[in-house]
Amino acid sequence: MKKTLSLTATIAILAVSSIGYANAGDVAKGKKVFNKCKACHTLISGKHRIGPSLAGVFGRTAGSAKKYKFSKAMEKAGAGGLVWDEKTMAAYLMKPRKYIKGTKMTFAGLKKPVQIENLMAFLKEATK
Repeated sequence: MKKTLSLTATIAILAVSSIGYANAGDVAKGKKVFNKCKACHTLISGKHRIGPSLAGVFGRTAGSAKKYKFSKAMEKAGAGGLVWDEKTMAAYLMKPRKYIKGTKMTFAGLKKPVQIENLMAFLKEATK
């Protein structure tokens, strides 16, 4: 009984977590959402502001952008295997300080899933 319940719960979690980011989102609307990010982040490789450049962020290990001083918490997350993809980035952007306790990022987070979907679509295009 416990194995069946556990398997059912796992399947439900996987189904919910796979919804959304693969083909969803509006790039133009995501560019507008990025206005909340660009005070601290650039899309230019190697050019950092308060936050690291987001160029090439997808597939990058957390805390590993060159020539940027990350918090120990972010470096620890990367050392623990956190790699930025649509799912990890979306979860982080919902509540950054909860997702990685001790992060330097002061942004409170995006509350609307549609904003995150749109931002992911924009970032996928803009950070290749």
